[in-house]
Amino acid sequence: METPVFPRMHVSLYVSDLTATVNFYTAFFGQPAVKIRRGYAKYVLNSPALIISFVENPARVASNFGHLGFQVETVAEMEQRLDLARRAGLVAREEMGTACCYAKQDKFWVNDPDGVEWEVYYFHEDAEFNDPRYQQEYDQAAGTSQCCIAPASTEASAPTEVLTTAPMAFTLAEGPACTPGGGCC
Repeated sequence: METPVFPRMHVSLYVSDLTATVNFYTAFFGQPAVKIRRGYAKYVLNSPALIISFVENPARVASNFGHLGFQVETVAEMEQRLDLARRAGLVAREEMGTACCYAKQDKFWVNDPDGVEWEVYYFHEDAEFNDPRYQQEYDQAAGTSQCCIAPASTEASAPTEVLTTAPMAFTLAEGPACTPGGGCC
């Protein structure tokens, strides 16, 4: 077992369908949730050092969130994670050798069932320019950073659904998601 890295970042997201979310993140993270309760699931990751929880609440799912992501240490790790994501059918797009956020990077993107984008990237080196497809968006936004966002896709090239909701792939434990004195996360 790996030794946890501290500090660890914690993120909690609202989701519309906990079953679809757990199925997606189990495939994306390559490990099962450590806790699942009615309307709640939590993953504790050592690589990246992250605790991420999901609360089923369709009314609070935000469509203008932006994206999440993590940087990997080596090209080999990038290729390994990309291969696993490809085999799971999760990859929305790949960008190898791109200049985004004024850095040369290799990256791929996945979208969870609620459309939250995840970027997994390897940083090669700083760059003095952005890839033209990002620079146009940056210029149109009058100075607000638009790099590292998904380019607008056309209906013909974009899959209408990355994942299909499978039957519940986990056992639902009864009881409250929050414990007295222990919090919800």
